[in-house]
Amino acid sequence: MSLPTMASPTLSPDSSSQEALSAPTCSPTSDSENLSPDELELLAKLEEQNRLLEADSKSMRSMNGSRRNSGSSLVSSSSASSNLSHLEEDTWILWGRIANEWEEWRRRKEKLLKELIRKGIPHHFRAIVWQLLCSATDMPVKNQYSELLKMSSPCEKLIRRDIARTYPEHEFFKGQDSLGQEVLFNVMKAYSLVDREVGYCQGSAFIVGLLLMQMPEEEAFCVFVRLMQEYRLRELFKPSMAELGLCIYQFEYMLQEQLPDLNTHFRSQSFHTSMYASSWFLTLFLTTFPLPVATRVFDIFMYEGLEIVFRVGLALLQVNQTELMQLDMEGMSQYFQRVIPHQFDSCPDKLVLKAYQVKYNPKKMKRLEKEYAAMKSKEMEEQIEIKPRVGAHSPIGMSSKLATQQ
Repeated sequence: MSLPTMASPTLSPDSSSQEALSAPTCSPTSDSENLSPDELELLAKLEEQNRLLEADSKSMRSMNGSRRNSGSSLVSSSSASSNLSHLEEDTWILWGRIANEWEEWRRRKEKLLKELIRKGIPHHFRAIVWQLLCSATDMPVKNQYSELLKMSSPCEKLIRRDIARTYPEHEFFKGQDSLGQEVLFNVMKAYSLVDREVGYCQGSAFIVGLLLMQMPEEEAFCVFVRLMQEYRLRELFKPSMAELGLCIYQFEYMLQEQLPDLNTHFRSQSFHTSMYASSWFLTLFLTTFPLPVATRVFDIFMYEGLEIVFRVGLALLQVNQTELMQLDMEGMSQYFQRVIPHQFDSCPDKLVLKAYQVKYNPKKMKRLEKEYAAMKSKEMEEQIEIKPRVGAHSPIGMSSKLATQQ
């Protein structure tokens, strides 16, 4: 099963576009207005930490890129790092408390927890927090993992072929005999054995690869099983990919409603939504953004599900509408590959902020789901009426039927 061409995270955008989207002052998302003064103060501290991290990385890039740095810039960088270390210590204590008192935070401090996750889960806490978010800490399937690895899967050849293409530039996955490729193969093979209907689908390896960067393979396997079961991913990766069709249908509605001019332009250029958005849904932006940005989106996905993919996708189109309207189909394809992936490298917070400015109506999405199901059901009925007549008399009809099944 193949995916549409995916954007390369290694290409750089035009400098002019980068400057136009350079890091702003990042603000909390809309839910924060319901929080207490203490909770708002905590969020403000996290914002300050993000700002200092940003300033620190900029000053480091500046020092590495130029030999003409004055002493004062080194002092200010050192001062920022000192402030940052205090804030990092506070954050460490806070997330340690959250992990230890998880049930209480889920029950009593849900709004604050949601805001904190939108600000980004600290790297060292991602493994445990992701497991807690999807309730993957005590799964019976974990005990089957070592036995599954002793079995053979009909998907092994496919998995082996794709593994070399999964994060090829990442140190953990570099080289045919790397530990990363070995454990990625193990998890993908084990899943193909517990869910034979889905087996293996190209694209899912990027999600598993990200999990393996954070946790051991048994834990990554459990989290992936839970994501497939509870987060609509199994429906996305089924051979029919019917859920992907639904997501594209829902996204097109949002595009038509919120960016009608851009939607008209896309149509005039035959630039179909599936051409740029399929990989967003199938790999949760892991093949679009560099990992630091994609992981922030994934943090939110772990708590809020696929809604964040719709939000981020539409936010990207809103930000780039003016530029996209000037381009033809080929120009837009290049723009999606070269410019869009790096616009938020310096401030992922801005991407999150823009995503939560997008209008998203769960009731409307549910209505569209029913509409899409009815439309597909009608199409199936029409095909059943047509197929016996075509298949019985026409060798062409029979070959197309076989091609469809393959």
